[in-house]
Amino acid sequence: MNTVAHSLSDSATMLRRQLRRMQRYPSMTLMLIGMPVVFLLLFVYVFGGTLGNGIGGVGGGRRAYVDYVAPGIILMAMASAAQGTAISVAMDMTEGIVDRFRTMAIWRPSVLTGHVIGSVLQALLGIVVVVGVAIAIGFRPDASPVEWLAAVGLLIGFAFALTWLSLGLGLAAKTVESASNSPMILMLLPFFGSGFVPTDTMPTALRWFAEYQPFTPLTETLRGLLTGDPIGDAGAQAVGWCVGITVAGYLWSKYRFDRTASH
Repeated sequence: MNTVAHSLSDSATMLRRQLRRMQRYPSMTLMLIGMPVVFLLLFVYVFGGTLGNGIGGVGGGRRAYVDYVAPGIILMAMASAAQGTAISVAMDMTEGIVDRFRTMAIWRPSVLTGHVIGSVLQALLGIVVVVGVAIAIGFRPDASPVEWLAAVGLLIGFAFALTWLSLGLGLAAKTVESASNSPMILMLLPFFGSGFVPTDTMPTALRWFAEYQPFTPLTETLRGLLTGDPIGDAGAQAVGWCVGITVAGYLWSKYRFDRTASH
């Protein structure tokens, strides 16, 4: 077996391992997917009437707000999946399974590759559930096939970015408990962006932070693609954030993994 075939085979094996872990721990998967759904229902049915009237839109009220908030909740679902990635990696690092892998004739990066692909698939599953619930409660995207493809591409790119970042967080964590807490900032960032309310309604300092953190251009781009709102330069910023986070997360994860493997 040549090197490429060997690496692909090992990566596929590690991916199957991650998918079986999802089956073995369904409560974690349900929690990671269920939390964004809870936030969606909470904001639409509890706050949606007032917030929807404030942002305007067709019909106002909950009808307008579900169209506004759904893209932010979709990105929150991806951030929630990142927490599961960090926990999964930390479990591998603390339970000794990686030490066992080192004694086997496997392509060493396949351990990370399996985590990455498995986590992206889990994130996409969460997105499908959130979009399904959003449509059930009134979300009506107005995207063309090309815009849908662009939205899916953006989500896959951001899923890879957050996965590599969360891999680094999991590898850097000393315990599984700390790994579960470290990605929480990713869950909070959508609240401090344009995911739930327009940034121009925020105080000056908070508005400055909201406009220059990654979730705002990603939210604006996804919202524009799905609902027909203008995107402006948010699209270029969103792609830039995806590329930057992916590169930084990959280099950090590789450094942490190689450093651990050398000990």
